[in-house]
Amino acid sequence: MTDEPGRARGRRLAAVVFNPVKVPVETLRATVAAAEEEYGWAPTEWFETAEHDSGTAAARAAVATAPDVVLVAGGDGTVRAVAQEIYRTGVPLALLPAGTGNLLARNLHLTLTDLPHAVRTAFTGADRSIDIAFAASRTPDRAVVRRAFLVMAGIGLDANMAANTNPALKKRIGWLAYTDPIARSVLGNKQVHLQYRIDGGRPSALRAHTVIAGNCGTLTANILLLPDAIVDDGLLDVVVFRPKGPFGWARVGSRLATNGLFHRFRSGRWLMQRTPDLKGLNYVQARRFDVRFAAPQLLQLDGDVIGEVTEVALTVLHQGLTLRVPRDDAVDL
Repeated sequence: MTDEPGRARGRRLAAVVFNPVKVPVETLRATVAAAEEEYGWAPTEWFETAEHDSGTAAARAAVATAPDVVLVAGGDGTVRAVAQEIYRTGVPLALLPAGTGNLLARNLHLTLTDLPHAVRTAFTGADRSIDIAFAASRTPDRAVVRRAFLVMAGIGLDANMAANTNPALKKRIGWLAYTDPIARSVLGNKQVHLQYRIDGGRPSALRAHTVIAGNCGTLTANILLLPDAIVDDGLLDVVVFRPKGPFGWARVGSRLATNGLFHRFRSGRWLMQRTPDLKGLNYVQARRFDVRFAAPQLLQLDGDVIGEVTEVALTVLHQGLTLRVPRDDAVDL
C-alpha cells in the first residue's frame, strides 16, 4: 500500500521492481532506505518479479502506486518488461544494473558496480528521454504480439545464440560463452530466407545468417556492432550478417573487433567512413523495418528469447521513455 499520509504531506514516493535472483536484496533494501531517509521521501514500495514473468506484473503494480520514480534492479530483460509497462505514464525509470549484460546501462555509460551511486541517482538525478522500440511479431499460428525493446532485436543466429547458450556458463565467462553457437553456425553455414521493407518501401529478398535491429550499438565485451546507433535519434539501426564461409566470418570478426577502437577518435571515424563496407555486413537506418521469413525463426528482444515468428514489424517511438540519469549526464547521453 502507498504511504498516503506521507504523500499528503508532499513527500515523494519511489517504487522498486527487483529480480530476487540477480540482486542482493537486503543490501538493496538498506541502500534505498538510507536514501529515502536522507532525501525526505516516503517509504518505498517494493515489487518482486516472478520466475515466469520478467517484471510485467510487478511493473503494473508499481505504476498503480503513482510513484515519482521506478527503480529497476535486474538485467536487460527486467528493464525491458518494466519499460513496456511504464513508458506511457511518463514516470522516470532508474536503472540499478544487476544482470549479466546490462547493455542499456553500458550504452548509456551508467555505473554497473556502484549501487549507492545508482540509488542516489534515482532520488536526485535528472530526467532524460530516450527512444523505445517495438516488435510486432506474427507467430506460426497467426497470432500477433507487440512487445517493447530498448537495446536490440535479433533474428537468426543472434536469437539462436541467446536460446542455446548455457546460462551458468554465460554468467561465469560472459561473451566467451557464445563461441560454441557461433562456431556451429559458421561450420553449418545456416542462413535465413527473408523479405524486407525499409520505411514502407519496395520489398526486397535476400539470404542472411542474422538480422539485428538496435537502439543501442554496443554489445558485451564492448563490441561495437552498430556504430551509428544513438538512443534518442528516432531511428533504428539495422545490420544484416551475410558472410560467406570462415574467411567471411573472420573479416566480420575483425571489423567488429576494431569498430570500437576507431570510433573513439575523430581520425578513426574519418577512416571508417572511407573504408569500403564489408559484403558480409549490410547496414541501414530506418523508422520502420518489416521482415518476413520463408520458415519460422526465433526472435530475441534484449536477450529474452520470445519464440518463433514468421514476420516482424520493428518500429521506434522517438523519445518515448523517460530515464533518470546522473545530472552530469543529463545533457550528454
